[in-house]
Amino acid sequence: MTNTRLMILGGLALLLGVLAANTLFIVDQRQQVVVVKLGEPVRVINPPDGPDHPGLNMKAPFVESLVVLDKRNQPIEAEKEEVISADQQRLVVDAFVRYRVSNPLQYYRTLRDETTAGTLIEPLINSSLRQVLGAATASDIISGRRDALMAQTLADIRTRAAKSHFGIEVIDLRIKRADLPAANQEAVFARMKSNLQQQAAQIRAVGEQHRREVLADADKQVTITLATARQEASATQGAGDAESTRIFAASFGKDARFAAFFRSMQAYQAAFQSGDTTMVLSPDSDFFKYLKKGPEAR
Repeated sequence: MTNTRLMILGGLALLLGVLAANTLFIVDQRQQVVVVKLGEPVRVINPPDGPDHPGLNMKAPFVESLVVLDKRNQPIEAEKEEVISADQQRLVVDAFVRYRVSNPLQYYRTLRDETTAGTLIEPLINSSLRQVLGAATASDIISGRRDALMAQTLADIRTRAAKSHFGIEVIDLRIKRADLPAANQEAVFARMKSNLQQQAAQIRAVGEQHRREVLADADKQVTITLATARQEASATQGAGDAESTRIFAASFGKDARFAAFFRSMQAYQAAFQSGDTTMVLSPDSDFFKYLKKGPEAR
């Protein structure tokens, strides 16, 4: 009898444990839970815009099931999308979106889970990118109006998500990168290189012309300076020669013997200056009288 009672109590305890496990559950404050009854969502625990009910909660056992959704912002990395800009430039755009579940019941009815959400939301991102960026030029997409274009694309995605009744709120959109396709990059780089080479050649040509102008002006200044110096030197030398001639003539007029001696010294200097002069003269020639007798010779 005692064993039977223990078995009954054990069975009841097990039944109560199974019942409690299927009735009681804990909701994390970072989560929101959709309670599904026979395949139809009926209520939300800890919704984003309602009173918080994290912690211990209850549901109808075996009849109701739970779908746990993250209450935080969720990222979606879109596949690289090729966009043709308004100036017919092909660009590969890499973007991502952050969203949060704003209406869990609607989210469950249309998207079910995060995997399906990413699959259905990504086409909206690509469609918005093609529509908005396709009306802008490549330079605007890359740098000029990038922030404004991201804001415009974000507004377009929000509108599309609302019309699709996904039960989400798109928080942010960012274009991580906008590059030329690999097939076009080499051609663009070659064109950029050619343009830079042309600019460099033009700069070198202007520099060479400026160098020649500077050198020509310097040569002109040198020629003018040398000509002026020669003119001044000739004038100074002429004045010196004139003064020398005047002094010499005045000296000759005062002492005839000194004048004769001085002229002979000049003749000696002119005759023997080279050092290899050969002269054939008579020993008693007057040419050597000052060499023999000195300044007193007559």
